[in-house]
Amino acid sequence: MFGSFGMGELMILLVIVLVLFGAKRIPEISASFGKGIREFKRNVNDVQDSITTPEPSRYDSRLPAGEPLARREPAAEEVRPEPKRLL
Repeated sequence: MFGSFGMGELMILLVIVLVLFGAKRIPEISASFGKGIREFKRNVNDVQDSITTPEPSRYDSRLPAGEPLARREPAAEEVRPEPKRLL
């Protein structure tokens, strides 16, 4: 069934988990476990996309040859003031 675990071993494991955590905490634990798995899968997909997606080139093929892309100015919330210097 699950690797080398049989049905008897899984039942014993479930009873131990029930005794350790209680019936009220098991849904919370399983929900947080599910969220962790979803987050892990999302991160794996992001890494795969970043590996398979080609890097944008410096030159756009729609522009005439030799003209670089215009630089995007940072939005107002992205601009950070320079920290104050002590000396």
